[in-house]
Amino acid sequence: MEKPEKIRHTPRLFVKADLAMGQPVRVTDDQAHYLRHVMRMKPDEALRLFNGRDGEFLARIDDMPKNAVNLVAEKELRKQHRVPDLWLCAAPIKKAHFDYMIEKATELGVAVIQPILTARTQIREVNAERVRAIAIEAAEQSERLDIPEIRAPVTLKELAVPWPVDRIPIVCAELGAAVPAYQAMQALANPKTAILIGPEGGFAEEEFALLHQLPQAIFIRLGPRILRADTAAIAALSLWQALCGDWK
Repeated sequence: MEKPEKIRHTPRLFVKADLAMGQPVRVTDDQAHYLRHVMRMKPDEALRLFNGRDGEFLARIDDMPKNAVNLVAEKELRKQHRVPDLWLCAAPIKKAHFDYMIEKATELGVAVIQPILTARTQIREVNAERVRAIAIEAAEQSERLDIPEIRAPVTLKELAVPWPVDRIPIVCAELGAAVPAYQAMQALANPKTAILIGPEGGFAEEEFALLHQLPQAIFIRLGPRILRADTAAIAALSLWQALCGDWK
């Protein structure tokens, strides 16, 4: 039997296939290349598999025909569970910073990532395939059992009207009337939350006016310094997880 410490350091892989004891699993061509040529894995070596639905399984490499890798799921390690119902609604920013935001939001347990297009958004297109690949890699490395839902970009107005009445919007506001983030989140009773992060330069005045119309909207300030958008996202998500989420 594999020791827990050894299992913990066994490579993890996200797969689309169903997982169950004895279930054969064939990985994609890219994953086969990764296992063969990057990880240098051999037949009978172990790795962990998850698909966002069936939990996590210990699997072994059954055989490695040319350009392929076939696995067999052997043992359930963890049952599937959900991350907290937390959305990150953020304007796309420069590529490296937005990639970093996606990676860290995944590690921090966000359920949904919703790109929003605002008046000051300079990056108007999002490569959904690349964003999902970043989220998958972050989930593999952070021991998540699922992948955040990556939604197509929408304008701020499309996101706000209509706003789901059972979800509390928390708007990160570097200017104007706002309460300290710790104070606001400490008082939250509703676990269904969305954190809204503006672009470089922040939300425009008319956008703040729109956001003030959202039911139960809370405007927070993240300390005395102006934070870059990706830093603000990480700070707000970390504080929410510590006070309201699964860090408790």
